[in-house]
Amino acid sequence: METIVTLNVTALEPRLKHPTIFEMYDNLNPGEAFIIDNDHDPKPLYYQLLAERGQNFDWAYLENGPELWKVKIAKNDTFQNEETIGEMVTKDYRKAQVFKSFGIDFCCGGKKTLTEVCAKKGIDTESLQKALELLKEAPVTSDNDYNKWNPGFLTDYIINTHHQYVKDNTTFILELANKVASVHGAQHPETIRVAEIFAKVASDLTLHLMKEEKVLFPFIKEMSDVQDKAGRLLESAFGAVANPIQMMESEHEEAGEALQTIRELTGNFTLPAGACNSYTILYKKLDEYENDLHKHVHLENNILFPKALALEKELRQR
Repeated sequence: METIVTLNVTALEPRLKHPTIFEMYDNLNPGEAFIIDNDHDPKPLYYQLLAERGQNFDWAYLENGPELWKVKIAKNDTFQNEETIGEMVTKDYRKAQVFKSFGIDFCCGGKKTLTEVCAKKGIDTESLQKALELLKEAPVTSDNDYNKWNPGFLTDYIINTHHQYVKDNTTFILELANKVASVHGAQHPETIRVAEIFAKVASDLTLHLMKEEKVLFPFIKEMSDVQDKAGRLLESAFGAVANPIQMMESEHEEAGEALQTIRELTGNFTLPAGACNSYTILYKKLDEYENDLHKHVHLENNILFPKALALEKELRQR
């Protein structure tokens, strides 16, 4: 039986941890793996691997705290030539609606392939492929071809469209959720949990938008300006742009999982008999809010962030 090497990350200097792990990963042959031991959840490493190596690895928790986290990382070339879900939606946004109808996450889960997701969720791939094939009968319009947009312009669009949506609707939905929970919580206890979860989403997203608008997006716009003017990119306070991107992707996943939990708690936003107007409006707004977040996260995870990573690499090589 082949022995798998274990790397004790806690024994390394902080500046050497990720470079050492990446070096070990790069030296793997397809199908080979190694294990890392750490004293905290190494999830930021997962997002850095996704950002810099793509969906060509398997990540499996062998132990999950509270004192020791043990993760097996394997190089996997099975899907390396298959488009990811995010790439498919980037080329044709109509596919997002098809994926949603099959319960497939195209934003936070956009770096996975259909083969992976269908196998994990037990989805009939033939039915899914037939639904996707129907889209070929209608031409794709060139409206809002976000992939062709300048990264700086795309940040402005995200702020003015999706960030503004969150700002305009979060407080209203939170007030509705609290009202419905207080009136109907005794008969429908799930509404209390919905209000609690959405309060956390509201708080987290408020801080998240601030970090994007004050830190990450200005740097992306600066890179776009430097590219246009053939200038020189200055060092940022956060180092490589991959660092804040990893944090933003992690927070996207947390928000997406929270809203998915709300969807499950409410039976896919199914109203009970005799639901009042507040109850009805709440469920409609939560559904709308989740749909907007999916579009929002897709634009960032699958289009803006890869553009920013590629642009920084280009500018650093000048």
